Amino acid sequence: MSNPFRTVFPFVLLAFAMTHAASAVADDASAGFTRCMGAAEGVTVDMINCIDAETSLQDARLNSEYRRTLAAITTRQQARLRTAQRLWVQYRDANCAFLADPDGGTLATVMSVDCRRQMTTERASELARLRDQTRVP
Repeated sequence: MSNPFRTVFPFVLLAFAMTHAASAVADDASAGFTRCMGAAEGVTVDMINCIDAETSLQDARLNSEYRRTLAAITTRQQARLRTAQRLWVQYRDANCAFLADPDGGTLATVMSVDCRRQMTTERASELARLRDQTRVP
């Protein structure tokens, strides 16, 4: 008798890859990430490599947007943003680590590393929007 998990699991990974590749533009991911995930074809290690590379790009983008936003707001707002950013980093790290359930198998690892990528990408975009909406008096 065959194990249904072994039959279904590759399709779950492929669906995950396709979903994230399709939504990459919507979450401000790079075009390279979209191509990489498409080329990974659901292979876990390749997907994780794509996600890690994109996370590095988005982390650099996050740091840039954070510095630019700090420079564009008042001193009082700067202190509040620093506090918020420190707490946000703690939340992101704890939230994504939670998804790395040791009993969740390979998919849990993919979900955990992609959580960090997505949250970092979203925060960078959020800071850019905040800066664009904020006017220093």
